[in-house]
Amino acid sequence: MKRRIPLRKRLLVRLLIASVLIAVCSVAATAWLAVETTTRALREEQGQDLADDMKILAELSGYAATHPRWNGVQPLVRTLAARTGRRIALTTTDRTPIADSARKGTALPLGAAATVDPLHSDTYSESGAQVTGIDPRAVGPYRLTARERDRLDAIAEKQRSCYTRFRIDTKIEKTPSGRPVILNQDGTTAPDYLPEECGYGELGTPTRTETEALEALTTRARSCLDREGLGSDGPLYLMLNPNGPVASSRYVIGKYAKMGDPSAMKAAQNCADDALRAQLDPYVAPVAELYLGGDETAPPRFDMSPANKAKIVGAAGLVLAVTVVVTAVVATRLVRPLRALTEAAQQPPDMHVRVPVTTRDETGILAEAFNGLTERRERLESQRKAMVSDIAHELRSPLTNIRGWLEVTRDGVVEPDAALLASLHEEALLLQRVIDDLQDLAAADAGTLHLHREPVRAEDLLDQVAAAHRVAADTAGVTVRTEDEGTLWLDADPVRMRQALGNLVSNALRHTPAGGTVTLAARRDGDDVVFTVADTGCGIAREDLPHVFERFWRAEKSRSRRTGGSGLGLPIVRHLIAAHGGTAVAAGEPGAGAVFTLRMPGAPEPEG
Repeated sequence: MKRRIPLRKRLLVRLLIASVLIAVCSVAATAWLAVETTTRALREEQGQDLADDMKILAELSGYAATHPRWNGVQPLVRTLAARTGRRIALTTTDRTPIADSARKGTALPLGAAATVDPLHSDTYSESGAQVTGIDPRAVGPYRLTARERDRLDAIAEKQRSCYTRFRIDTKIEKTPSGRPVILNQDGTTAPDYLPEECGYGELGTPTRTETEALEALTTRARSCLDREGLGSDGPLYLMLNPNGPVASSRYVIGKYAKMGDPSAMKAAQNCADDALRAQLDPYVAPVAELYLGGDETAPPRFDMSPANKAKIVGAAGLVLAVTVVVTAVVATRLVRPLRALTEAAQQPPDMHVRVPVTTRDETGILAEAFNGLTERRERLESQRKAMVSDIAHELRSPLTNIRGWLEVTRDGVVEPDAALLASLHEEALLLQRVIDDLQDLAAADAGTLHLHREPVRAEDLLDQVAAAHRVAADTAGVTVRTEDEGTLWLDADPVRMRQALGNLVSNALRHTPAGGTVTLAARRDGDDVVFTVADTGCGIAREDLPHVFERFWRAEKSRSRRTGGSGLGLPIVRHLIAAHGGTAVAAGEPGAGAVFTLRMPGAPEPEG
């Protein structure tokens, strides 16, 4: 019965949950980004509104500076309102309407945005920066006549040509009063070191109009200075300002002793400013209040209406739906091979089902690993069956012989003489040897193979093994000899080492014809001691080398156990050497003999 996987633990459900979480995070991040973007846009709009407000105030201040009354300001107000999208209203200081871009009867905003007063302006500048004082466009009596402008324009053009001859690139600009000014291309004042033929000084000389206005201003300023106790018998000079009628902070009072006093300088500046404002007052419009508001006909710039909210929710839902669908499709493709693996794993063990590898991703790698595991399981199952059959065969042969001889002896057919008893004893010994080999292999597999380590000399092991097999070698007509490189020590179980080397020698004697040689050798290789058992027998085929250490394996399947061994000797050798921390390797070629190499960790020579 297939085990049912809980819904919350299914891979498809987990992928769907993960995708939903990702989608929610994506939507939240998108919403946050939208809010941030909208906030930034609103801030930029607020900055733009402030810039528009400054431009509106500058335009209206310029109108007031050049007109003595507000009578014709209504067209300008409507133009500015259409350009900026703002409501613009002008009133007197007592809130009497002057001009308004809104419909008649529309209530004014609660408070005025600014005061339009060209004589006390802090908003106008050509570069957009704020300045404080009198609007430079308020020129009043300092406005030049047409004749004076033509004369100054000719002088300015002459000086500009002179600058050009001296490789100085300049330009001519007009001030609000009509006076031309020569400037560098970057807007700074042109140098004043010109030769006399260029008309140096002519452009800076006040005209008749400016002289009369300056004399009137001087009279007003001197009266103020006298009231402040700053009178002087010397002359009072007011300097021309290139961007306006006069420099309101520049005074030179003839030989006035207190001119270095900061308070006297400030008082003189205030007198000049007041005098200039009084002089210009008849030429500018009265003070007005400016009211600004939003355009009532324009839609809101940012509206979170229910419709917009529905759009946001719909977009988020669409993102979630698309994410779920895509994830479901991807998850189904991912789960399909996993289900095939699960079904194959749930089949009976004897079927050894394999799954097709359809992808090269992690699932495909898992399928390849599963197929590899299935092949190994199939191979191990075949080896297990073969091993059981071989064990039964190995035990059946001696038991059958013993039973047959005992039955004929019991029936009196054969007398129990010494030869019969010796034959039965030999069969019992063979049976015991097979059982001992199987017991050793079982202990090695279970990890319970006990070793009694002690310092052992390699040459002693070689001599003992050679002596033990001398009689069998002489009977087979094979020479056994030993080779060593002096005293080599290792920490090992001498009994198990003699068993391993003895199995190799026995195997070599069985496969070496009469007249051949079996050589036991020991040498040092770095920190290791290497044993080799080489024979001059029939050798081992290349395709058989990977199987020589398998249980019950024989190169010639037709051999009996008396001629080919039980097939357990070499596996025991491999386990014994592995238990000592070493390795066993076989090499050989057909007709050239075989060489078995045992590599063991060496040990230092014991003291004493």
